[in-house]
Amino acid sequence: MNVLVTGAAGFIGYHVSKALLARGDTVVGFDNLNDYYDVSLKQARLDQLRPDGGFSFVKGALEDAAAVQALFSGRPFDRVIHLAAQAGVRYSLTNPGAYVQSNLVGFLNVLEACRHAQTPHLAYASSSSVYGLNAHFPFSVHDVVDHPVSLYAATKKANELMAHTYSHLYGLPTTGLRFFTVYGPWGRPDMALFLFTKAILAGKPIDVFNHGRMRRDFTYIDDIVQGVVRVADRPAQPNPDWDAASPDPGTSPDPYRVYNIGNHTPVELDHFISTIENALGKKAIRNNLPMQPGDVAATCADVDDLRRDVGFAPATPLETGIARFMEWYRSYYNVS
Repeated sequence: MNVLVTGAAGFIGYHVSKALLARGDTVVGFDNLNDYYDVSLKQARLDQLRPDGGFSFVKGALEDAAAVQALFSGRPFDRVIHLAAQAGVRYSLTNPGAYVQSNLVGFLNVLEACRHAQTPHLAYASSSSVYGLNAHFPFSVHDVVDHPVSLYAATKKANELMAHTYSHLYGLPTTGLRFFTVYGPWGRPDMALFLFTKAILAGKPIDVFNHGRMRRDFTYIDDIVQGVVRVADRPAQPNPDWDAASPDPGTSPDPYRVYNIGNHTPVELDHFISTIENALGKKAIRNNLPMQPGDVAATCADVDDLRRDVGFAPATPLETGIARFMEWYRSYYNVS
């Protein structure tokens, strides 16, 4: 297939592109290479993809409607996997405008381009953050999620609503993918595993929010990739049993779906840190702090729908995933 991957220089976008190329697909990567984090890491990811003759790269911004339209001009995509976005919960507290431009205006431009190109399937990144104040555990795509606690989460929820509108009005098959705390090699430097590893090796303190009592559904990157590719291969279908009198938020009478992709095994932050310490053979200096605005106390993915529809659910143990990350980190940064 000919696949467009937006955010191809990003953590998940790089790995998804690599997996698609490995199975013989042609991949067009699109990314603006912004400086939200180390641009050299993004370039290094692209350098891993460029030698494959099936990969081509276009630099551009989602919020530039003309650039997005030009991307689709003259080359039909069998699939669009939209992973580009302004990420980060805490960054959204101080830079809200970046989220409106990238995650709302940018997503609208992608929807419009897919609509006019009659793209067979748009799969896009949502987030576990959409669950917000929801206390039903584990988090289910059939839960109502109308109480986000960060602007980042609100933009991801808005993406799901926008996608549904296009599925309803134009018959565009769309599938939202709610990712749960993704980690692994080539990961983002602003994420906990990266930050903790760097600080512990340097003998510097780590900030431990909620005094280490937060619980996260850490999901290894290879599991995320397999979920993304399997879902993208299966265009969203209408739910023939959908009932307007008792509406199911995760499905629709239109070609629209939402899935959780998570390890469905929450891990307490204290245990996460201990696993890193064991992998490094070095103790962390902890700076215990209260819960931060925009955070939630715990996440856990109900993946029954994912397992039923695509025959897969993430299952990589935390110890395995962290060991693989450490192997990559030591090699990439030449750390003994």
